[in-house]
Amino acid sequence: MDPKKAAALRAVELVQDGMVLGLGTGSTAVHVIDALGEKVRRSGWRVSAVPTSERSRNQAQSLGITLLDLGEAGPLDLAIDGADEADRQLSLIKGGGGALLREKLVAAAAREFVVVADSSKLKQTLGAFPLPVAVVPFGWQSTARLLERFGVAMALRQRAAPNAGPYLTDDGLHILDMQFGSIPDPSALEREIKQITGVVDVGLFVGMASRLILGYEDGHVDEIFPSG
Repeated sequence: MDPKKAAALRAVELVQDGMVLGLGTGSTAVHVIDALGEKVRRSGWRVSAVPTSERSRNQAQSLGITLLDLGEAGPLDLAIDGADEADRQLSLIKGGGGALLREKLVAAAAREFVVVADSSKLKQTLGAFPLPVAVVPFGWQSTARLLERFGVAMALRQRAAPNAGPYLTDDGLHILDMQFGSIPDPSALEREIKQITGVVDVGLFVGMASRLILGYEDGHVDEIFPSG
């Protein structure tokens, strides 16, 4: 079994009738939304959801899942999303799919935030995956110069061919991908980057996840909870 699908199926077992959910974005979230749509179809449960991207919105809508805007939804019962990297303290790097701002808003609004991933995403230390930083397009070069204080390489994310040009998020933001290699203190780095004018948010999610569900190729899953 696809390990991402195994993790997604386990996460959807946490969904109950009447819940208001947050739905993530990315390759693992695709499996979550598919499994949720099937569960709703089979059970007849009334479940509503806030998607974190237009991609997730379109997929959920096609499966008959009732959709809400975050502002009208109120507190969410459960948010389920993937991660590009996670450590055993459940600090995360997210934003490889470009939806980091909406993903963080939805995670912050949820009573429980569950992360699903294949086992390769669990790391001893974050930072091998490029850290996405969402910035306003106006004067993004100036913001990039301010980020140079961290002494790491960075690149403005580009759209895939044939639509050449800078990538834009659903909120009209650019993304700078920063190559830290190792992030020993994710919380401190998140605070430092967010203090820079022009930065909207950074793809470090610290102290937000309540459990991490890891899928393996043989179909089994592990669940990790924050230490302490």
